[in-house]
Amino acid sequence: MTQQAIAIFAAAGEENINPLIPAPFEIFWSLIPLAVVFFVFFRYVMPKLGAVLDERAALIEGGISKAEKAQAEAAAALEEYTAQLTEARAEAARIREDARAEAAQILAETRVKAGHEADRIVETANKQIEAERQQAIVSLRSDVGALATELASKIVGESLADDARQQRVIDAFLTDLEANVKAEG
Repeated sequence: MTQQAIAIFAAAGEENINPLIPAPFEIFWSLIPLAVVFFVFFRYVMPKLGAVLDERAALIEGGISKAEKAQAEAAAALEEYTAQLTEARAEAARIREDARAEAAQILAETRVKAGHEADRIVETANKQIEAERQQAIVSLRSDVGALATELASKIVGESLADDARQQRVIDAFLTDLEANVKAEG
């Protein structure tokens, strides 16, 4: 082989052949194995590679469709959640308003009851005061009457033991006393 290479270089030296351009017979013999490799590649490797790429594309498309479906479900869930939240807020507002109205009604009822109770207490107190006043007047009349009768007996010098006479004198005295009080007031 070395001798052939030397012979080729020697012949090339005479013809000025470029070492970068191969000889035509080398191109021919290089094209045959290249054609065999291309044939095997396109016959056996490319179909398997195409099947793998198609399968991968199908997986990717399936993943995309699953992602789109999941995104649609998430959007529907978000919309449902938003609707439930809005409904819950509306219900909470309604419950708050009902509670405020009920509180106002209870407050009004309590005020009315308190007013009635206050009126009843005032009326009871007025009745009690009036009863005590009447009792004081009766007690005062009897005590003042007894004192006035005794005093009048001492002044007049005669006994006022007669009840009818005593009552007339007491009534006249108290009437004069009330008239004097009203005149001064």
